[in-house]
Amino acid sequence: MKDLAQSLELRGPQRKGGCKTRSRLWLQNELLRVGLAETLCTYVMMVFGLGSVAQVVTGQGAFGEYLSINLGFGLGVAMGVHVGGKVSGAHMNAAVSFTMCVFGRLTWKMLPLYVFTQLLGSFMAAGTIYMVYYDAIYTYCGGNLTVTGDRATAGIFATYPAPYISIQAGFIDQVFGTAMLLLSLMALSDQRNKPAVAGSEPLAVGLLVLLVGISLGSNSGYAINPTRDLAPRVFTAIAGWGSDVFRAGNGWWWVPLLAPLVGGVLGAGVYKAFVEMHHPSPSDQEEKLAQEPEEETAPLEKQSRICADVCV
Repeated sequence: MKDLAQSLELRGPQRKGGCKTRSRLWLQNELLRVGLAETLCTYVMMVFGLGSVAQVVTGQGAFGEYLSINLGFGLGVAMGVHVGGKVSGAHMNAAVSFTMCVFGRLTWKMLPLYVFTQLLGSFMAAGTIYMVYYDAIYTYCGGNLTVTGDRATAGIFATYPAPYISIQAGFIDQVFGTAMLLLSLMALSDQRNKPAVAGSEPLAVGLLVLLVGISLGSNSGYAINPTRDLAPRVFTAIAGWGSDVFRAGNGWWWVPLLAPLVGGVLGAGVYKAFVEMHHPSPSDQEEKLAQEPEEETAPLEKQSRICADVCV
């Protein structure tokens, strides 16, 4: 017991002279810390998101409907931001990482790390949900793992287009959905405009994903995320659904892989061109404030009359 207590003590913060020091297990390698955080936050987001889909599909409406899926992914994103936001930025989306590189907010050398860890987190989440819902999935489909049809279950893990959507329309759908996502993310993080209140960023981003889902999700499941879609699709191909996961929807699989990259750059570029580039410089703002005359305080009697008029 003494040895166990000592080993546990090493894991916690140490105190020297009343000051906290880092644990001996603290990782000094920034790449490793970022990679672990991005893997975990992506995993958390995907477990909640895919779990909500599995519950709706296998429950046949008894445990939720389409809104449940939107809420699952929205709140899952919010929790993911809480998990890794201060370490990796909690991108959880290759389109976000790619766009940040294009606009100089992330170095290109970091992109492979982000993409790999997002794929890893998504793949592990797909495996986890498959294990958790294994009995439910096989009961629902009768042991016949299919990609299309009345009892299809591949859509639990990856996105597939609605029957009426062509490849061209689906590509535009994914470009536009991701563009709205990145445009809004740029606004939420713009400190010179109306950013999310400090501390509320996870909730704001989660609500944004929820908004995209309930407004732009029905055509093709709003993947708007290459790594979120590809890794679970590969998992289903290995787990028993086979190569049909890549053939379904006229070879749909590449659309959520490429279209979000285009849409992310487009949406962020539109915000930058229409809003961010036109913010006045700090010196311009100071000069404007200096030129504005100070407002005279209204007499007390006049203020009382104004207040009375407004209240009435």
